[in-house]
Amino acid sequence: MKYFAEGAREAAAPLTLETLRRALMSGEILESRALSFDGEKRLHFRFEDADGMMLYEECADGVREGTVRDIALITRVGRPVCFTVVGIDEDAERPLAYLSRTQAQIRCKREYLDGLVPGDILPCRVTHLERFGAFCDVGCGIPALLPIDCMSVSRIQSPADRVHEGQEILCVVKNRDALGRIVLTMKELLGTWKENAAAFAPGETVVGVVRSTEPYGVFVELRPNLAGLAETCGGLCPGQLVSVYIKSILPEKMKIKLVVLHAALGERFAFPLEFHPREGHLNEWRYSVPGAARVIETVFEAPKSCEPSEASEPLKASKLPEASEASNTSELSKASEPVNP
Repeated sequence: MKYFAEGAREAAAPLTLETLRRALMSGEILESRALSFDGEKRLHFRFEDADGMMLYEECADGVREGTVRDIALITRVGRPVCFTVVGIDEDAERPLAYLSRTQAQIRCKREYLDGLVPGDILPCRVTHLERFGAFCDVGCGIPALLPIDCMSVSRIQSPADRVHEGQEILCVVKNRDALGRIVLTMKELLGTWKENAAAFAPGETVVGVVRSTEPYGVFVELRPNLAGLAETCGGLCPGQLVSVYIKSILPEKMKIKLVVLHAALGERFAFPLEFHPREGHLNEWRYSVPGAARVIETVFEAPKSCEPSEASEPLKASKLPEASEASNTSELSKASEPVNP
């Protein structure tokens, strides 16, 4: 069985009582939009010729243990929710189906997520953003954290500079945190320095996005995994759209020298994400060109036991029941830092 993020399934015909009956017998995972969350903490649904109800403990895996807060259930109202059918009461005038998101999530973990290892590529759907990263649905509403420094090589100030809620993306399993929750990374799917630089040539004028301003120059993103350095130019701020002239490209130093020609005041721009590869497994990934003095690479290691890390502190502060960052993956250099041209 293939497990989808909530909302990522192709649009299907409205669910009928007969569809619910078949799902009760087969165990098929269905999806529908939750319409309300009542005072007894139950989610309610309405189908073509039946109603649906999800009892509190069936709203998510972890509710029974107290690791999922009510706000995570309340925010499902108006959004797609996956579930299995665990019973149908057909004695009432309008049949009532009893639904379980908990059971769907337990199966997704057991049959899909528990088998993933660092380096595996998987589809995700961005659910919400925090200052330290993006939470993604990796299947049946199960969350995983994509830390901000794992989104691209080019440094960004906010996850919103790279992704947005509801966006479907591809990620790589980076590791698992101390509680066994998946931590994601994305930069390894956005190309090496050489692959990205091959799209440009000296003498061209291209669009870019200001990522940082320093006393010695301005870093301008040309692609999510490629930035160049322009001469100091006043009035620029991170996130601003600019046009730049490419003075030179120095592969051996992984440097691109730029000149800012024009700045679009108040206009924001984000480069589309182009993923490669789109499936399979990565053992390692090297961003740097061969022979470069600075080695930027990721080596995906086999799972190990790990201790809680400082990176999990922001999550404690936000009291979210989602994944936190702990590192099993060996990174020989911080790929989130821009390669200074």
